[in-house]
Amino acid sequence: MAINGALTSMAVWQVDFYQRPVCDRDGTPLWELCVVTPDRSFQTSAWCVQTEANPTWIAERLTEIGKPPEALHVFRPEALSLIKTAGQAIGATTIATRRTIALKHYLQARVAEYVHIAGFNPDRARTYDPLAVGRPAPVPLDDGLQGEQWRFASLTPEALDAVLARPIRFKSAPETLHPLTLGLASTAQIPGIVFDAGRRSLHLARWLDRQIPVAIDYIPGQPDGLVLEVGLADRWVLATFDDTDAIAAGQLYQERRDTAQGLHFLLIRPDDSGMTYTGLWLLQPA
Repeated sequence: MAINGALTSMAVWQVDFYQRPVCDRDGTPLWELCVVTPDRSFQTSAWCVQTEANPTWIAERLTEIGKPPEALHVFRPEALSLIKTAGQAIGATTIATRRTIALKHYLQARVAEYVHIAGFNPDRARTYDPLAVGRPAPVPLDDGLQGEQWRFASLTPEALDAVLARPIRFKSAPETLHPLTLGLASTAQIPGIVFDAGRRSLHLARWLDRQIPVAIDYIPGQPDGLVLEVGLADRWVLATFDDTDAIAAGQLYQERRDTAQGLHFLLIRPDDSGMTYTGLWLLQPA
């Protein structure tokens, strides 16, 4: 089952390897390897029988595509170990990230094509979601990571740039998440969460940096809460609250996030003096 076409060297390939709603003659689900470049200038796939679904098979198919890239980006936790081992075999670093937009678009488009493939299984297709991953229940932060206080906040793009220009030990602000890149107006209110963590600010920021923050969701309930999405699927409870002012602020936070194309931020600082910042992450659901 060779991959059709060949690809010249690229820095990044977005890769997925997972069972699809297509089966072999014995009714066993087939695995599919999908490879896409971030700009979608190249995209391809190959089918694999269950008995050959291993890193060696993946490495061989990746080698057929062309010169290995510097990195393989993987969003699916279930595929990470297999692809990481295959990547080591071909000299590519595997990076776990939810931000595989091109690949996710390709996987969604592939769904409509499966019905035309021999072995298509309509029963499996009814429950198949190409982007679904296992999502554990959110876990409360350890007491040692809790800040002294937190609050909802918002910044204009200009004010955000001013903060980004400050020396900050832990910072993640990819160009793809900059307000200008997203085409936001200069008057846009970019929402965020600010933690004044006191002596714990460095410890909290270092821990967050290892977790790779993705988004902070406002979750209505009894009580309402803030859930931090990190890594590929993990979730942490940042805070819970039930007073009316905080609930209203949480609703406004979510409205502003929706208006800002999902862009928001997480800021860690030792106090509210505005003089020192420990960590800053630009976030967006992925």
